[in-house]
Amino acid sequence: MGGFALGFAEFAMMGILPDVAAGMGVSVPYAGNYISAYAVGVCFGTLILVFGHNVAPKKLLVFFAALMCVGNGMAALASNSGALLAARFVAGLPHGAYFGTATLVAKGLAEPGREASAVSIMVLGQTAANMVGVPFGTLLSGLISWRAAFAFVSVWAAAACLCLARFVPNTVHITQTSLVGQFAFLRKPGPWLVLCAVFAGNVGIFCWWSYVSPWFMSLGGFDGASLPALLMLCGFGMVLGSLAGGRWADRMTPARMAALGQGLSAVTLLLIFFVGGPWACALAAFACSFAMFSMSSPQQLLMVKVGAGGGEMIGSACVQVAYNAANALGAWIGQGVLNAGAAYNFPSLAGVPFAALSVALLLVFALRYEK
Repeated sequence: MGGFALGFAEFAMMGILPDVAAGMGVSVPYAGNYISAYAVGVCFGTLILVFGHNVAPKKLLVFFAALMCVGNGMAALASNSGALLAARFVAGLPHGAYFGTATLVAKGLAEPGREASAVSIMVLGQTAANMVGVPFGTLLSGLISWRAAFAFVSVWAAAACLCLARFVPNTVHITQTSLVGQFAFLRKPGPWLVLCAVFAGNVGIFCWWSYVSPWFMSLGGFDGASLPALLMLCGFGMVLGSLAGGRWADRMTPARMAALGQGLSAVTLLLIFFVGGPWACALAAFACSFAMFSMSSPQQLLMVKVGAGGGEMIGSACVQVAYNAANALGAWIGQGVLNAGAAYNFPSLAGVPFAALSVALLLVFALRYEK
């Protein structure tokens, strides 16, 4: 439930970007700042875990869900562009902290050898949001208003808050350590290899993904009415990628699985630059969506492992910080490419070197630290 709310809040903006831009009286490239504002909120929100380290994980999850409700409610009521930027920042605050905490809870409840699969089930809420929630939000935006999409996720987050309070067990505990001790794991090179790989890989993807709706229309020849179905196809790819990534990471190792997923994203980004027409664009988008989330749970689990000893939640949350910082930079790079007068396929080409760098970093980690 919580993962669904966060996935909806983060990714719905990509599907309704033209509508939001029109409603706020700004250009589509400028509207990319609403994506970046959410990502900046994610980065700052992780600090909540620093001061809430001794709070029971269940209570943290309930608090984060309540914050989701407030932030998205603010977005639905935003009266101008500045207010919407502020609302998106608030909505992003619980994102990384929630996934950092939820990853630890999922791992703690899993059977031995099934940790990555358990984390992938938790992440499944986010991917289900992309398959069902985001197309639904796009449909709401077209039929009613883009504000209706944010109102929906605000109500959903309130329901998630109640479900977390009622059903999540309070049996998972974390290692108690000092403020400095929470960050001790960052003294080693291994975590930085993973975080830099997450950052680089997602910069590459979000160069293109931030503008996926206009890409579908300009290169694929689709009209606006087709966007909900196309985003549902992408969401289905994310669901399959998340499930496959968790299962394969349990059978292989998390870093090797993440490297495989990042390699697939590099290949598909290159293909996206060359393809045109409805069928080719739909297939390429599905493949890149699969790759995007096939590495999600392996990377989350990696950072819980390298953060063992008190830095587990911070480590896992750092994945979301790197992911959303990459989201912001990727949207900004894509915006720069488009403002230079390039077509909507060129942002994907700009992302290929970043994805390739991510593969190299994960392979170095796997060779040095995994058996």
